[in-house]
Amino acid sequence: MYAIVEIAGLQYKVEQDQKLFVNRLQAEAGDEVTFDKVLLTDNGHVTVGAPVIDGAAVTAKVLDHVKGDKVIVFKKKRRKGYKVKNGHRQQYTQIQVLSISEAAKKTAKKSVAKKTEDTATEETKTED
Repeated sequence: MYAIVEIAGLQYKVEQDQKLFVNRLQAEAGDEVTFDKVLLTDNGHVTVGAPVIDGAAVTAKVLDHVKGDKVIVFKKKRRKGYKVKNGHRQQYTQIQVLSISEAAKKTAKKSVAKKTEDTATEETKTED
């Protein structure tokens, strides 16, 4: 089973017990965090949200806060005597996905049935 979840503005494909690095979160090491913006789940059948799945959540445990590799930013304009050197290290949080919980299946089926009714009524309107 996997899910596509939005964490800090970026989308990640996560599975249970997976470890991944995300942009730094405001949580202490050892805390459990829950992400409610689940865009898609798949456990044999795919459930797609519009834009998110109501009631679905991904629970993860914060393992550590780390820094990424250093990136050198060097700017130069030739023959002008202009040189600027800057560096940057991105801050990351390492998390481990504990569980992926799905929404109630009834709400998903109702929304699909409602959409098919809407499309059927639109087709009859266009035929008239």
